[in-house]
Amino acid sequence: MNLRDALKGNLPDKEIALVPRAFDIVGDVAIIEIPEKLYRRRKEIAEGIVRTHPRVRTVCHKRGERGGEYRISDLEVIKGRGTETVHLEHGCRFKVDVRKAYFSVREATERERIARLVRPGENVLVMFSGVCPSPINYSRLQPEIGHAWGVELNPDAHRYALENVVLNKVQDKVTPICGDVREEVPRLALKFDRITMPLPKAAHMFLDVAVAALKDGGTIHFYHVDREDDPYAEAVRLAGEAAEAAGKKARILDKMKVLPYGPRVWKVCVEFSVS
Repeated sequence: MNLRDALKGNLPDKEIALVPRAFDIVGDVAIIEIPEKLYRRRKEIAEGIVRTHPRVRTVCHKRGERGGEYRISDLEVIKGRGTETVHLEHGCRFKVDVRKAYFSVREATERERIARLVRPGENVLVMFSGVCPSPINYSRLQPEIGHAWGVELNPDAHRYALENVVLNKVQDKVTPICGDVREEVPRLALKFDRITMPLPKAAHMFLDVAVAALKDGGTIHFYHVDREDDPYAEAVRLAGEAAEAAGKKARILDKMKVLPYGPRVWKVCVEFSVS
């Protein structure tokens, strides 16, 4: 039984047709974006979610897009109370408060894809690493990884990252760092085999940092957002310009659509090396 079926008899058919078919579940917290026309029905919708997903204890209404310096969603609790939870993914456990830190369940497949590319002995940097799902996934799915570092600006997300490293017993393989990527990455004074940049609307502003920190022949996974009729052109151009500014040359290794980001807009990944 899906959510719309669960609401039959509680809402008129014309309102049921407006109920979103998709919503996210992080641990035992459900997050749904309720249309304005259905806002007065939010309690009934929350009850329907709990009936169809008995493990859910808290339901939140997402009010608009993520915003602010820390990419936080504006969430209204419409059923339950607590928004701190533990989410399971690929055998890893991630503790997070969805009102304090960004965490996307929809990117689980992409995190696994990158983890499968990590080779034994590689040193990996994850920029904008949140509560550390990517570094921890990499270290669990590639147990012979050299080391993974995650840099995150949000102090709440960093606090959860520290907890998650211990929760997943990867203290010897993953180091979370709290601070600005532009300041913290040069401070590490390291060269990385692989760098991921999962901040699609702003990652391009840090390409110079990534190129400078990459070993010759290493790989950058650069995420960007563009229209679906030509989703890769701008990302490829930006990668090439960043490499050229550093006196190097970019070689495109792969391009792929990751997730729809809006009407006729896609989040894409362009993977490239520099030498």
